[in-house]
Amino acid sequence: MAWYDSYLARGQADRSANPSPGNKKGGLANVVEKALGSVVKSGSSPIVDVLSPGERVRKKGLVFAATPASDFVCGTLQLASGMTLQVFTTGRGTPYGLAAAPVIKMSTRTDLAQRWSDLIDLDAGRIASGEATIEQVGWDLFRLILDVASGRTKPWSDRWGLFNALMLFNPAPVT
Repeated sequence: MAWYDSYLARGQADRSANPSPGNKKGGLANVVEKALGSVVKSGSSPIVDVLSPGERVRKKGLVFAATPASDFVCGTLQLASGMTLQVFTTGRGTPYGLAAAPVIKMSTRTDLAQRWSDLIDLDAGRIASGEATIEQVGWDLFRLILDVASGRTKPWSDRWGLFNALMLFNPAPVT
């Protein structure tokens, strides 16, 4: 967070713009909660390395990419780090995709998965409703990752040709 605060100060900005209004409406109070949520979503594996924006992966294992939160900038910088497939979790929904790597969109809420059934690839909201366990959804995600990585399945963004422009890191703060 010290790096982030220094980055914001260079652009004469502060943390108030992040999380976004949609994140705040969803219950996030500040950027620290948002960052910790990203770490928690990664599971229980130890983090072996933290990358600066666009930095290449150096180690095998769970690597945390410390990028701005904007979907488009984050995805671009993860591509620059060597990402070949992205699992994008969303609770509010976003029509997001990358041409250079498949994006599996995983909904944290079943009502979103039902409303956007042609954009959400996996409904993890089944955990909260008691329809599935964390382990079951984890295995569903694992199998989906294998199917997408092998070319047997296309995520919805690829089926629709929904690809966002690459957004390179802006020297001014991106929140």
